[in-house]
Amino acid sequence: MTVLILNSGRGSRMGSLTDDRPKCMTEIAAHETILSRQLKMLSAEGLDNIVITTGYNENVLKSYAAGLALPAGTKFVNNPCYAVTNYIYSIYLARGELDDDIILMHGDLVFEESVLGDVIRAENSCMTVSSALPIPQKDFKAVIESGKIVRIGVEFFDNALAAQPLYKILKADMQIWLESITAFCESGDDSKRRCYAENAFNAVSDRCSIFPLEIGSRLCTEIDNADDLARVSEVLKKCGK
Repeated sequence: MTVLILNSGRGSRMGSLTDDRPKCMTEIAAHETILSRQLKMLSAEGLDNIVITTGYNENVLKSYAAGLALPAGTKFVNNPCYAVTNYIYSIYLARGELDDDIILMHGDLVFEESVLGDVIRAENSCMTVSSALPIPQKDFKAVIESGKIVRIGVEFFDNALAAQPLYKILKADMQIWLESITAFCESGDDSKRRCYAENAFNAVSDRCSIFPLEIGSRLCTEIDNADDLARVSEVLKKCGK
């Protein structure tokens, strides 16, 4: 199984916190960053085939990661166009490393150990969703029909649940999604390199079977801005999750 962590973006909504470093290096607890927490949990699950995409402040991230005792097989894939593309293009550039079952996560995602464990041990391709949370206005929703996820995006509300970009994608499903990602990125249409990778999934969801994995009220959230950081840090402090 291969882990893909997407860390190419600028993280501009974090303000000065990301002036000189990628968002994944943001400290969320004493001596713990988003990335170090993710890697610690992955290591505890025995996952050591890790691909990290880079872009903004790549050398800072690689230098930091070198001090985290990363698994020997860790690979970095740079997106030199990170400023004018979205993570769909980072996945496209990393496609040669993804011939496997994949654990896919955004680099600003904070989650509980039990959530990651459930994702890893899921029998089918899955995405984390929560029926315990209100439907977000601006964040990802997953539209579910007949027990399957058929669309993912910020614009969907009907038959939808709050969703977070933490996935397990079986190899066969990943290849279908990658074919669509490749078609988007090689289309010559710049807008298709600036959209979400989930747009490419939506185009092939009839063939790429991703199921909702209900996580309830357990912690699994992205840190998009300073308010998110304060909220998540407080949860971690109180609950030790």
